[in-house]
Amino acid sequence: MKGLKIAVLVKQVTDTRETVEATVGADGTIDRNALPAICNPDDLNALEQALRIKDRIDGSQVILISMGPQRAEEVLRDGIYRGADEGILLSDRRFAGADTMATSYALAMAAQKISPDLILAGRQSIDGDTAHVGPQTAQWLGWPQVTYAEQVTPCEDGRIEIRRISDDETEVVRTTLPAVVTVGGSGAAECRPCNVRRILDYKKQPVTVWTADDLGGDAARYGLGGSPTQVVKSRTIVAEHKDTEWVASDESALSEFVARLVESHIVE
Repeated sequence: MKGLKIAVLVKQVTDTRETVEATVGADGTIDRNALPAICNPDDLNALEQALRIKDRIDGSQVILISMGPQRAEEVLRDGIYRGADEGILLSDRRFAGADTMATSYALAMAAQKISPDLILAGRQSIDGDTAHVGPQTAQWLGWPQVTYAEQVTPCEDGRIEIRRISDDETEVVRTTLPAVVTVGGSGAAECRPCNVRRILDYKKQPVTVWTADDLGGDAARYGLGGSPTQVVKSRTIVAEHKDTEWVASDESALSEFVARLVESHIVE
Protein backbone atom coordinates (compact mmCIF):
# COMPACT_ATOMS: atom_id res chain seq x y z
CA MET A 1 0.00 0.00 0.00
CA LYS A 2 1.25 3.47 -0.86
CA GLY A 3 1.70 6.09 1.82
CA LEU A 4 -1.51 7.51 3.25
CA LYS A 5 -2.34 11.12 4.01
CA ILE A 6 -4.16 10.96 7.35
CA ALA A 7 -6.00 13.89 8.91
CA VAL A 8 -6.62 13.69 12.64
CA LEU A 9 -9.27 15.92 14.17
CA VAL A 10 -8.19 17.14 17.60
CA LYS A 11 -9.92 19.44 20.03
CA GLN A 12 -8.65 21.51 22.90
CA VAL A 13 -11.24 21.02 25.63
CA THR A 14 -11.74 22.59 29.00
CA ASP A 15 -10.83 20.44 31.94
CA THR A 16 -14.39 19.59 32.97
CA ARG A 17 -13.26 19.06 36.54
CA GLU A 18 -12.63 22.80 36.73
CA THR A 19 -15.76 24.09 34.94
CA VAL A 20 -17.81 26.48 37.06
CA GLU A 21 -21.02 28.34 36.29
CA ALA A 22 -19.23 31.71 36.33
CA THR A 23 -17.51 30.80 33.05
CA VAL A 24 -20.79 30.34 31.17
CA GLY A 25 -21.92 33.42 29.24
CA ALA A 26 -25.42 34.77 28.76
CA ASP A 27 -25.68 32.98 25.40
CA GLY A 28 -24.94 29.62 27.04
CA THR A 29 -21.44 29.28 25.60
CA ILE A 30 -18.39 28.61 27.77
CA ASP A 31 -15.56 31.12 28.10
CA ARG A 32 -12.82 28.62 27.26
CA ASN A 33 -10.05 31.16 27.85
CA ALA A 34 -11.03 31.34 31.53
CA LEU A 35 -10.44 27.64 32.17
CA PRO A 36 -7.49 25.25 32.07
CA ALA A 37 -7.35 23.33 28.79
CA ILE A 38 -6.27 19.83 27.79
CA CYS A 39 -6.31 17.76 24.63
CA ASN A 40 -9.46 15.69 24.32
CA PRO A 41 -8.48 12.16 25.46
CA ASP A 42 -10.23 10.23 22.67
CA ASP A 43 -8.49 12.43 20.09
CA LEU A 44 -5.16 11.22 21.44
CA ASN A 45 -6.35 7.64 20.91
CA ALA A 46 -7.11 8.57 17.29
CA LEU A 47 -3.68 10.17 16.89
CA GLU A 48 -1.96 7.00 18.11
CA GLN A 49 -3.74 4.94 15.44
CA ALA A 50 -2.62 7.44 12.79
CA LEU A 51 0.98 7.29 14.02
CA ARG A 52 0.93 3.49 13.95
CA ILE A 53 -0.14 3.57 10.32
CA LYS A 54 2.62 6.09 9.60
CA ASP A 55 5.14 3.79 11.30
CA ARG A 56 3.92 0.86 9.20
CA ILE A 57 3.59 2.46 5.76
CA ASP A 58 6.48 4.50 4.40
CA GLY A 59 5.55 7.86 2.95
CA SER A 60 2.49 8.33 5.15
CA GLN A 61 1.72 11.78 6.52
CA VAL A 62 -0.28 12.81 9.61
CA ILE A 63 -1.91 16.25 9.58
CA LEU A 64 -3.72 17.55 12.64
CA ILE A 65 -6.78 19.80 12.27
CA SER A 66 -8.34 21.72 15.13
CA MET A 67 -10.89 24.50 15.39
CA GLY A 68 -10.70 27.02 18.20
CA PRO A 69 -9.10 30.21 19.51
CA GLN A 70 -5.40 30.91 19.05
CA ARG A 71 -4.49 29.02 22.24
CA ALA A 72 -5.66 25.80 20.56
CA GLU A 73 -2.25 25.82 18.87
CA GLU A 74 -1.11 24.08 22.06
CA VAL A 75 -2.83 20.78 21.18
CA LEU A 76 -1.47 20.92 17.63
CA ARG A 77 2.08 21.40 18.86
CA ASP A 78 1.57 18.62 21.40
CA GLY A 79 0.51 16.30 18.57
CA ILE A 80 3.52 17.29 16.46
CA TYR A 81 5.79 16.51 19.41
CA ARG A 82 4.20 13.05 19.53
CA GLY A 83 4.87 12.36 15.84
CA ALA A 84 2.41 14.27 13.61
CA ASP A 85 3.85 16.15 10.63
CA GLU A 86 1.77 19.30 10.52
CA GLY A 87 -0.93 21.24 12.36
CA ILE A 88 -3.75 23.33 10.91
CA LEU A 89 -5.81 25.60 13.15
CA LEU A 90 -9.22 26.88 12.05
CA SER A 91 -9.49 30.14 13.94
CA ASP A 92 -11.86 32.99 13.14
CA ARG A 93 -14.41 34.92 15.16
CA ARG A 94 -16.95 33.76 12.60
CA PHE A 95 -16.47 30.19 13.89
CA ALA A 96 -17.36 31.20 17.47
CA GLY A 97 -20.37 29.59 19.13
CA ALA A 98 -20.46 26.68 16.68
CA ASP A 99 -22.42 23.58 17.64
CA THR A 100 -21.47 20.15 16.27
CA MET A 101 -23.16 20.81 12.92
CA ALA A 102 -21.30 24.06 12.27
CA THR A 103 -18.05 22.60 13.62
CA SER A 104 -18.22 19.54 11.40
CA TYR A 105 -18.98 21.70 8.37
CA ALA A 106 -15.82 23.76 8.95
CA LEU A 107 -13.75 20.61 9.47
CA ALA A 108 -15.17 19.08 6.29
CA MET A 109 -14.25 22.21 4.32
CA ALA A 110 -10.71 21.98 5.72
CA ALA A 111 -10.53 18.31 4.77
CA GLN A 112 -11.54 19.15 1.21
CA LYS A 113 -8.58 21.53 0.99
CA ILE A 114 -5.99 18.91 1.99
CA SER A 115 -7.69 15.84 0.40
CA PRO A 116 -6.71 13.17 2.95
CA ASP A 117 -7.10 9.46 2.32
CA LEU A 118 -8.35 8.89 5.85
CA ILE A 119 -9.77 11.03 8.65
CA LEU A 120 -9.43 9.83 12.22
CA ALA A 121 -11.16 11.54 15.13
CA GLY A 122 -11.89 10.88 18.77
CA ARG A 123 -15.12 9.05 19.51
CA GLN A 124 -16.43 12.06 21.44
CA SER A 125 -15.22 15.05 23.44
CA ILE A 126 -15.41 15.26 27.20
CA ASP A 127 -16.97 18.72 27.14
CA GLY A 128 -19.94 17.81 24.95
CA ASP A 129 -20.10 13.99 24.86
CA THR A 130 -22.29 14.07 21.76
CA ALA A 131 -20.14 11.85 19.49
CA HIS A 132 -21.57 13.88 16.59
CA VAL A 133 -18.61 15.62 14.97
CA GLY A 134 -16.91 12.62 13.35
CA PRO A 135 -20.08 11.19 11.78
CA GLN A 136 -21.31 14.64 10.73
CA THR A 137 -17.98 15.38 9.05
CA ALA A 138 -18.32 12.13 7.11
CA GLN A 139 -21.84 13.10 6.12
CA TRP A 140 -20.75 16.51 4.79
CA LEU A 141 -18.01 14.81 2.75
CA GLY A 142 -20.19 11.91 1.61
CA TRP A 143 -17.62 9.39 2.87
CA PRO A 144 -18.19 6.02 4.58
CA GLN A 145 -17.75 6.09 8.35
CA VAL A 146 -16.95 3.63 11.11
CA THR A 147 -17.45 4.59 14.76
CA TYR A 148 -16.22 3.36 18.15
CA ALA A 149 -13.01 1.93 16.72
CA GLU A 150 -10.34 0.44 18.95
CA GLN A 151 -7.81 -0.39 16.25
CA VAL A 152 -7.30 0.67 12.62
CA THR A 153 -5.16 -1.47 10.32
CA PRO A 154 -4.39 -0.87 6.63
CA CYS A 155 -4.95 -3.81 4.26
CA GLU A 156 -2.91 -4.84 1.22
CA ASP A 157 -5.93 -4.34 -1.06
CA GLY A 158 -6.06 -0.61 -0.25
CA ARG A 159 -8.88 -0.84 2.27
CA ILE A 160 -8.63 -0.50 6.06
CA GLU A 161 -9.73 -2.97 8.70
CA ILE A 162 -11.29 -1.65 11.88
CA ARG A 163 -11.85 -3.46 15.14
CA ARG A 164 -14.75 -1.74 16.87
CA ILE A 165 -16.86 -2.20 19.96
CA SER A 166 -20.58 -2.77 19.62
CA ASP A 167 -22.54 -3.01 22.86
CA ASP A 168 -20.93 -6.03 24.54
CA GLU A 169 -19.37 -7.44 21.37
CA THR A 170 -16.33 -6.76 19.20
CA GLU A 171 -16.74 -6.41 15.45
CA VAL A 172 -14.15 -6.41 12.68
CA VAL A 173 -15.18 -4.48 9.58
CA ARG A 174 -13.48 -3.23 6.43
CA THR A 175 -14.09 -0.13 4.37
CA THR A 176 -12.75 1.53 1.27
CA LEU A 177 -10.94 4.86 1.36
CA PRO A 178 -11.45 7.75 1.77
CA ALA A 179 -13.30 7.22 5.04
CA VAL A 180 -13.86 8.72 8.48
CA VAL A 181 -13.18 6.61 11.57
CA THR A 182 -13.80 7.65 15.18
CA VAL A 183 -11.62 6.06 17.85
CA GLY A 184 -12.09 5.64 21.57
CA GLY A 185 -13.03 3.32 24.37
CA SER A 186 -11.26 1.20 26.91
CA GLY A 187 -9.65 -1.01 24.25
CA ALA A 188 -8.05 1.82 22.26
CA ALA A 189 -4.30 2.21 22.72
CA GLU A 190 -3.04 5.22 24.65
CA CYS A 191 -1.08 7.76 22.66
CA ARG A 192 2.69 7.70 22.82
CA PRO A 193 4.35 10.49 24.84
CA CYS A 194 5.97 13.59 23.41
CA ASN A 195 9.42 12.93 21.97
CA VAL A 196 12.21 15.10 23.38
CA ARG A 197 14.02 15.31 20.05
CA ARG A 198 10.85 16.40 18.27
CA ILE A 199 10.22 19.07 20.91
CA LEU A 200 13.68 20.51 20.19
CA ASP A 201 13.29 20.21 16.40
CA TYR A 202 9.72 21.52 16.05
CA LYS A 203 9.32 23.94 18.94
CA LYS A 204 9.40 26.92 16.58
CA GLN A 205 7.60 25.29 13.64
CA PRO A 206 4.67 27.55 12.73
CA VAL A 207 1.13 26.25 12.83
CA THR A 208 -0.97 26.99 9.74
CA VAL A 209 -4.02 29.14 10.54
CA TRP A 210 -7.05 29.15 8.26
CA THR A 211 -9.98 31.55 8.49
CA ALA A 212 -13.49 31.23 7.08
CA ASP A 213 -12.26 33.01 3.96
CA ASP A 214 -9.55 30.39 3.50
CA LEU A 215 -12.08 27.57 3.78
CA GLY A 216 -14.69 29.08 1.48
CA GLY A 217 -17.96 27.20 1.43
CA ASP A 218 -21.26 28.58 2.69
CA ALA A 219 -20.48 31.34 5.20
CA ALA A 220 -23.97 31.02 6.69
CA ARG A 221 -23.09 27.55 7.99
CA TYR A 222 -20.26 28.77 10.23
CA GLY A 223 -20.39 29.72 13.89
CA LEU A 224 -23.41 30.55 16.00
CA GLY A 225 -25.47 31.56 12.99
CA GLY A 226 -24.96 28.17 11.37
CA SER A 227 -25.78 26.23 14.55
CA PRO A 228 -29.30 24.76 14.73
CA THR A 229 -28.77 23.95 18.42
CA GLN A 230 -27.70 26.32 21.16
CA VAL A 231 -26.82 25.78 24.82
CA VAL A 232 -29.47 27.15 27.16
CA LYS A 233 -27.62 26.51 30.39
CA SER A 234 -24.52 24.71 31.59
CA ARG A 235 -23.78 23.74 35.15
CA THR A 236 -21.45 21.51 37.10
CA ILE A 237 -22.98 18.45 38.76
CA VAL A 238 -20.98 16.98 41.59
CA ALA A 239 -21.97 13.62 43.04
CA GLU A 240 -22.02 13.83 46.82
CA HIS A 241 -22.17 11.09 49.38
CA LYS A 242 -24.99 11.84 51.80
CA ASP A 243 -26.25 8.74 53.60
CA THR A 244 -24.92 5.36 54.61
CA GLU A 245 -27.15 2.41 55.30
CA TRP A 246 -25.88 -0.77 56.85
CA VAL A 247 -27.62 -3.97 55.78
CA ALA A 248 -27.45 -7.20 57.69
CA SER A 249 -25.85 -10.10 55.87
CA ASP A 250 -28.73 -12.51 56.36
CA GLU A 251 -30.83 -13.55 53.36
CA SER A 252 -34.04 -11.88 54.51
CA ALA A 253 -32.46 -8.43 55.02
CA LEU A 254 -30.63 -8.59 51.69
CA SER A 255 -33.83 -9.62 49.85
CA GLU A 256 -35.71 -6.71 51.39
CA PHE A 257 -32.92 -4.29 50.45
CA VAL A 258 -32.85 -5.47 46.83
CA ALA A 259 -36.66 -5.19 46.66
CA ARG A 260 -36.44 -1.54 47.73
CA LEU A 261 -33.79 -0.82 45.09
CA VAL A 262 -36.00 -2.34 42.40
CA GLU A 263 -39.04 -0.44 43.63
CA SER A 264 -37.05 2.82 43.48
CA HIS A 265 -35.83 1.93 39.92
CA ILE A 266 -32.22 2.14 41.09
CA VAL A 267 -31.71 -1.40 39.76
CA GLU A 268 -33.88 -3.56 37.52
